[in-house]
Amino acid sequence: MVTFINRAGTMVIPFLSLYLTSDMGLDLKEVGWIMSSFGAGSVLGSWIGGKLTDRLGFYHIMVGTLLISGIAFILLQLIEGFYPFCIGIFFLTLILDSFRPALFVALRGYARPENRTRAVTLIRLAINLGFSMGPAIGGIIITTLSYAGLFWVDGITCMLAAAILVITLPRRELSELEEKREDTADRSPYKDGSFLLAMLVTVLVSIPFVQYFSTIPLFYKEVHFMSEAQIGLLLGFNGLLIFLAEMPLIQWCEQKKFDLFNILIFSVGLFGLSFIVINIFPSISFLWVGMALMTIGEMLNFPFMNRFVFDRSDNGPPGAYMALFTIAWSVAHIFGHNLGMRSVDNLGYSATWWLCAVCLVIAALFIVILKARVRQEENRQ
Repeated sequence: MVTFINRAGTMVIPFLSLYLTSDMGLDLKEVGWIMSSFGAGSVLGSWIGGKLTDRLGFYHIMVGTLLISGIAFILLQLIEGFYPFCIGIFFLTLILDSFRPALFVALRGYARPENRTRAVTLIRLAINLGFSMGPAIGGIIITTLSYAGLFWVDGITCMLAAAILVITLPRRELSELEEKREDTADRSPYKDGSFLLAMLVTVLVSIPFVQYFSTIPLFYKEVHFMSEAQIGLLLGFNGLLIFLAEMPLIQWCEQKKFDLFNILIFSVGLFGLSFIVINIFPSISFLWVGMALMTIGEMLNFPFMNRFVFDRSDNGPPGAYMALFTIAWSVAHIFGHNLGMRSVDNLGYSATWWLCAVCLVIAALFIVILKARVRQEENRQ
């Protein structure tokens, strides 16, 4: 419920590139640097969140970051100018992404090991049901009112989510969760070679993925002349499809006992195919096909990669593992948005989508290597 309410208010981020170009009048290079500031704040926030979660426990971190980020969203609309906005978005995402390691550790603590993939899926259902509503409503708010309304809604829903968290979630002390890992080794994720390779894969997959929330909305508007309301509906379709289909899909994959790494390879292939489709077929109907392919890939990739991360975190401090996982995503935000904007500005949309497809092919090859490494580790045990 907390995650759903928080994500239902997620309206600023999907429209941020449009807000910066249309409302603030910034060019694509400036937007790219702002998105890099977004990612830099996310990296630092993820690291700080992981450290604080291992030291203080997830509960305080979750409540505090939700409250402070709510205030930060409301204040962000008052910032004008390129450099001040870079600073503002940096501190906003620093606070926002301090929440994520705490959420993953909470999920790890409350869920049984055999239910971890489905637990991640359940959280993602709440996220994507909210996200399917957020952009759709956000597009209507922009059309009927202005961009300022998005900041107010984002801020209020963050604070509402914090209040509901305090009221409804049973508070658990860090020591209760630590009892579950008494026999685990105290191995640092930074010395776990297979985990680091998986994080490289995460970065390579995430860089093309984040284009769906930065350059691709611009592609919809500038090339296909879609309105903000239409863009909101198309982005919302992603969340709605995940809400309807992800849990049955995950349960089916688990019942069939498909190999985790084969699922990851197949999912990355779907990601790549989505970019090829929108590149080859220049019509709005195929934008929906591309979004569907990307969404199915997302439904397969993210829960099972999360499961891999959860299992590896049994080897050491969970906050550090979850922090590094969220940092991998944040690195993609730092470089992905900026590289995407610069590529579009210098090479055009078509070349950019081909580069994304190549990046995903490389990611698939690294998953093959990762699979071989993990199998060798299992054979040595």
